[in-house]
Amino acid sequence: MLSAVPGDVTMTKELRIGLLGYGYWGPNYARVLSELAEVELAGICEAAPERLRRAAQRYPHVALCRTVEELLQLPRLDAVVISTSAATHFPLAQAVLASGRHVLVEKPLALRIEDCERLIELAARQQKILMVAHTFVYNAGIQRMKHEMRREEFGRIYYLHATRTNLGPIRMDVNAIWDLAPHDISIFNYLLDEQPQWVSAVGTCVLENPREDVGFLTLGYRNGVIGNIHVSWADPNKVREVVAVGSQRRVVFNDLNDLERVRVYEKGVSVGDRTAESYGEFKLLVRDGDIISPHIDPSEPLKNQCMEFLESIQQQRRPLTDGEFGAQVVRVLLAADASLRAGGQRQEIR
Repeated sequence: MLSAVPGDVTMTKELRIGLLGYGYWGPNYARVLSELAEVELAGICEAAPERLRRAAQRYPHVALCRTVEELLQLPRLDAVVISTSAATHFPLAQAVLASGRHVLVEKPLALRIEDCERLIELAARQQKILMVAHTFVYNAGIQRMKHEMRREEFGRIYYLHATRTNLGPIRMDVNAIWDLAPHDISIFNYLLDEQPQWVSAVGTCVLENPREDVGFLTLGYRNGVIGNIHVSWADPNKVREVVAVGSQRRVVFNDLNDLERVRVYEKGVSVGDRTAESYGEFKLLVRDGDIISPHIDPSEPLKNQCMEFLESIQQQRRPLTDGEFGAQVVRVLLAADASLRAGGQRQEIR
């Protein structure tokens, strides 16, 4: 994607990074960026006066801006992190890339696939990194889950299931599917190293919200593998769980269990090779075994993600969740929208 050019950032240079947005997630980015030795938090841009005041109290030596134009005028600015509402992602990322800076933008990359493609083309033309913040891909638990699924002992993948529920927070710009499902779509695509071929989605507005606050998605992958996703802003039981079921093992990621983030169940059922001697045997072979909780070194996914951004800039390489990865997630979301409007009918993903 990129080629080294004179004056580009080297491994030894401290990167000056600006932050666009200091709302729900922005303070976490500001903290992580200010903690990284390779980074100087050069500026924070926020339109809301109260949020900007809080940023000034927390980071008194960082430049504060009210507009993206002011931020982009800061001297020696190498890159920008965009942590704003979904509807603003495309115009802000476009402005940053056009100014010749690298950009890390919160998910979703944009609300239209045409805008995603424009950003990808612009990044390539400018020879700059375009990365999308699909943070769960950088979660050590999800990475361990993929490791377990790749082992021969896991067997053939049957299906994936994810649950992401809580009481809010309710977004004003997108529905619960666009807010929550990108996490699990990106996880599924990462675990399987592919994007789905079709999607079916249903949802409802139980909170008298103009947008769906509950959703159920089914994704169809190659070889008959399906993934099911349940998202909700209206469920009092907070769940953050991803399950992979194979012919020999079951792997569970529970983001709310700090002690046992991943569990591997050495149990499974598969079709046997021998001919059944009676109807009741069904040629099914049931495998029973232990439940294992593998050790996972603690790390902060957001910091891992920011380090991937820095290393991609320094090494002039594609990040794991580059613009095309982000665009694939948006394609699924748009097909899910079409399925919602069609009463859950299956929609092909192109």
